Amino acid sequence: MSERAAPFYCPYCGDEDLRPSEQGHGAWECAACSRAFQLKFLGLLSRGIQRNDGGGDEI
Repeated sequence: MSERAAPFYCPYCGDEDLRPSEQGHGAWECAACSRAFQLKFLGLLSRGIQRNDGGGDEI
């Protein structure tokens, strides 16, 4: 089993100075913007994501 995955950057300010929070599993703190956030994996989609666009604008 692998270790838990860590975010690469803050979703609010984009800085990379993140630290695990004491709030629990998946909680992180950003030292740059002083925000705390939590990440949670919800699961896999049963059919995946399907796009219905035609591939671009028609000319």
